[in-house]
Amino acid sequence: MRRIAYIRTAIVLFLLWISGDSLAQYKVKGIVFDSSRVYRIEAVTVMSTGGRTTTTDSLGRYQIEVAEQDSIWFSFLGKPTPKYPVLKIADVSRFDISLQLKTNVMEEVKIRNRSYKMDSIQNRKDYAKVFNYQKVSVGSMTSIGSMGAAIDLQELIRLFQFRKNKATLKFQERLLEQERTRFVDHRFNKNLVKRLTSLDGEELDRFMTLYRPTYEFTLAAGEYDFQLYIKTAFGQFKGQGTRSF
Repeated sequence: MRRIAYIRTAIVLFLLWISGDSLAQYKVKGIVFDSSRVYRIEAVTVMSTGGRTTTTDSLGRYQIEVAEQDSIWFSFLGKPTPKYPVLKIADVSRFDISLQLKTNVMEEVKIRNRSYKMDSIQNRKDYAKVFNYQKVSVGSMTSIGSMGAAIDLQELIRLFQFRKNKATLKFQERLLEQERTRFVDHRFNKNLVKRLTSLDGEELDRFMTLYRPTYEFTLAAGEYDFQLYIKTAFGQFKGQGTRSF
């Protein structure tokens, strides 16, 4: 009986692997506009439930490869749209959408800066499945129960989803890198640097580029050490305008 069960499992996995590789692939293309459908929006993130992601270019255009069972959605300034199933899109080559945006974009950015912590928490919730994704291992596939060792069929199936696993891990790393960048931006911001150095304009921009701290230092440094770093860097900036540490 156990041998028959293993054979059945192998057949199911083989069929799933074949069907997974033969699923129809599409390229969804379109343009993202603002609510007036006059202005095109750059840097909108486009994502699929299959793990792929892209962003709109300077003309608001995007292109993303998806499978027929996927859905796609858009995110701008941390605000995601509903998900659109690929099979319900009438024309995948011209899937244009419009986003509701505030007219004063700078005002919206300031609000995000003040609520960085809540925004970060919300981002973790929105992409919890990706952030919590882990590679399949022997430990995740097996469990010990009263009947002895057992194989988790779902984990075994996931082991053979090579392309999906690779895409999800790549998307996870991108989200983590974005999170690290935003954290440094949050602490090493122009208001703080300007207050400590009195720099402004092009000099302020140049200083922030030359002396942008690493994520590891920004995470570990307390408020006193972080401000001391900025003041010390400013002393070097005034003296020679180069970074030596």
